[in-house]
Amino acid sequence: MGRFPITRRQFLSSLASLPVAGFFTNATCAAPFEIRATSGTAKLGPADAPETPIWGYNGGVPGPLLRVKQGQKLSHRFINELPQPSTIHWHGIRIKNSMDGVPDLTQKAVPPQKNFLYEFEVPDAGTYWYHPHNRSWEQLARGLYGPLIVDEANLPEVDDDIVMMLDDWRLQPDGKIAGDFGSIGDWSHGGRLGNWITVNGKSDFDRKARLNERLRLRLINTANARIFSLGFSGLAGWIVALDGQPLRKPMPTTHIVLGPAQRVDLIVDIAEPVESKAHLIFYENNQEYVLGSFHVKGSARSNRLPRSAPLPQNPLPPLGDLDSARRVSLNMEGGAMGRMSGAMINGKMTMMPSLVKQGKVWAFNGMADLPEAPLVTAKAGETVRIKIKNNTVWPHAMHLHGHHFRQVIDGAPPGPLRDTLLIESRRGTEIAFVADNPGDWLLHCHMVEHAAAGMTTWLKVV
Repeated sequence: MGRFPITRRQFLSSLASLPVAGFFTNATCAAPFEIRATSGTAKLGPADAPETPIWGYNGGVPGPLLRVKQGQKLSHRFINELPQPSTIHWHGIRIKNSMDGVPDLTQKAVPPQKNFLYEFEVPDAGTYWYHPHNRSWEQLARGLYGPLIVDEANLPEVDDDIVMMLDDWRLQPDGKIAGDFGSIGDWSHGGRLGNWITVNGKSDFDRKARLNERLRLRLINTANARIFSLGFSGLAGWIVALDGQPLRKPMPTTHIVLGPAQRVDLIVDIAEPVESKAHLIFYENNQEYVLGSFHVKGSARSNRLPRSAPLPQNPLPPLGDLDSARRVSLNMEGGAMGRMSGAMINGKMTMMPSLVKQGKVWAFNGMADLPEAPLVTAKAGETVRIKIKNNTVWPHAMHLHGHHFRQVIDGAPPGPLRDTLLIESRRGTEIAFVADNPGDWLLHCHMVEHAAAGMTTWLKVV
């Protein structure tokens, strides 16, 4: 898996999961809740490894769990104690544009020792998260992220609700995070991949469980670039939501692929006999790794509960007529083995050697920096279709801010609502959404090194 000297047994135990009550924070107090981006330490590695210096919200990995009910208002004062500017982006939440946390598009980055007040209402129930949007290729890799859970008015019948934030870390033998954040090799290939995996910042999970116990698992991929291919053993149930948005019909839990920033909500029953273990499994390079163990001790009930009902739908507008929708194309180019000869940067055509010196190795529609003009300007309430072509040899996780979209494939019903879509190498697809949230909204690859190296554009809704 990399340079950190770990044994297979240590790697197989590289997960920890905390129940919601374990890191619950009252996010609706009268005064704004303070979120500090600051330094700290975390026990990321195996038992005999030293603690790792990290950057974390309120000094921990993950940051505080922010939990509210659907429709409530959040008030958070962000205090930046890092040595570099930062912001908070509230990933997946359909909020007003000024609160979206994108430097130089929706706000100025918050300088060191300064603060910014984020206040907004949360219209949609579901699983979301928050993270920086300035130098995220470094700040995210140092541990700066946290979960944001918006509860439905009527919660599903489960015995426990567990948030699991999957991450990978590039650790050195001394336990420190490797400082090669600007590596052009990472930026031009698949992004920064780590050599040690945690969930909720820990690597020693073996949760006690009970036969026929029902759990809601909220999986969040917070890694810079790693794609998690996941399977299940002894966990029987359904996928009930993707990227925070409920499915109209729950799907069986068989195999899940989570690109960077994607989320999935599962409702599962412990189906293994007493004194055995159920597992969450990670597949990579023809190997299987146990990411989480559920050690079955006793029974919760004599039989499984009835099939889980769908979660209530969020108040998103339905797609308009797709035939008359506004259409635009987005072509992805560049990267290693991409054969891109050059691209526009700062308004000038620039050849590849000069682009590389500036850390720009990818392009959207021939542009390697955030363009002055939006990809599309849409009227509020208008349905927009974006045809995306991945002309590179690498997959990309495309994230649209401020909206959720559906994948559109000719001859098939539109796909489930998502805010981040994994697009494989040399493949094309199309997404459609209702542009109902006024403002300037970023569209970018969430392999965050790719975004920093050119894969960013924006949309305007008026």
